[in-house]
Amino acid sequence: MRYVILGNDLTTWVIALAIGSAVCILLYLARKLVVHRLASFAATTTTCLDDIAAEVLAATHPLLFGLMGVYAGARSLILSEALVTLLSRLAIAACLLQVARWGDVGVRAWLHYYRMRRSGQDAASTTSTAALGFVVRTVIWLVVILMILDNFGVNITTLVASLGIGGIAVALALQNILGDLFSSLSIVLDKPFEVGDFITVDDISGTVEFVGLKTTRIRGLGGEQVIFSNSDLLKSRIRNLKRMQTRRIVFSIGVTYDTSKRQLAAIPDILRAIVQAQPEVDFDRAHFKSFGPSSLDFETVYIVKTPSYGTYMDIQQAINLALFERFASEGIAFAYPTQTLYLSRANQRASAE
Repeated sequence: MRYVILGNDLTTWVIALAIGSAVCILLYLARKLVVHRLASFAATTTTCLDDIAAEVLAATHPLLFGLMGVYAGARSLILSEALVTLLSRLAIAACLLQVARWGDVGVRAWLHYYRMRRSGQDAASTTSTAALGFVVRTVIWLVVILMILDNFGVNITTLVASLGIGGIAVALALQNILGDLFSSLSIVLDKPFEVGDFITVDDISGTVEFVGLKTTRIRGLGGEQVIFSNSDLLKSRIRNLKRMQTRRIVFSIGVTYDTSKRQLAAIPDILRAIVQAQPEVDFDRAHFKSFGPSSLDFETVYIVKTPSYGTYMDIQQAINLALFERFASEGIAFAYPTQTLYLSRANQRASAE
């Protein structure tokens, strides 16, 4: 007896079942093999990209294999046009959902590795990256859902327009908060500074304590905590002193006008010798710079090889002490503000009368 089900005999159904089962098994084995090979390779490398790829592929849902098997088996059957269309749309929807799942798992894995790598350096930045991950995952799922609705014949034009209008309204209402949020993401990604850096913003100097979604907190030199909104902070000129590699120092001294020419000519060499005698210093130049109102001015430039402010002050103190001692032995006097008043003889006679 020949059995016919939905227009197909029993043999055709058995063939379709065999094709579907084979597709499911092959897809399952392929995923298992690729994930195993990729995980083994990832164990021998230092980059996290192959680890993330292994996690993403391992997140392939078994339901996708089943739906792909059903679709492949159904291709060998004689079915109505409506049923074929439905199966095709279901297969496309399953693929889109799997793509969204891969994207979601990939973003989560990247955030996990980022936190593990940065937790010891900049723990506060993980807050902003978590917000960034949430935004990216939301966008991925929203786009996939819209594509699935469009695949099933739903007119999404009105829905997209509504979402656009609603998004504009929300953006206008929350523009300050969103501005600070995106500024926070900019700080995390561009890294103009990190937690622990000593920065100067306008006339405020301090150490960065926390970078949040809306504000950045700085511990000022006086011990007070100064709070900036992220958008205002990025609009300012930021000087990151912690990232200095060297310090260029310019200092001036003045000697009195009764200093002899021989002494004036010797002063640049004295400055050179004293600066070069200091450790971790590169001498640049020393010159008789100008005639000041009450002094003959000399300018000296040198480079401190370390950014440490304490080291610079120790070096400058040693230079000052050495200069004081050397000038005393050479009979050279440091200048200090003085004024000399000259009176003409006519004024003197008028005063006498």
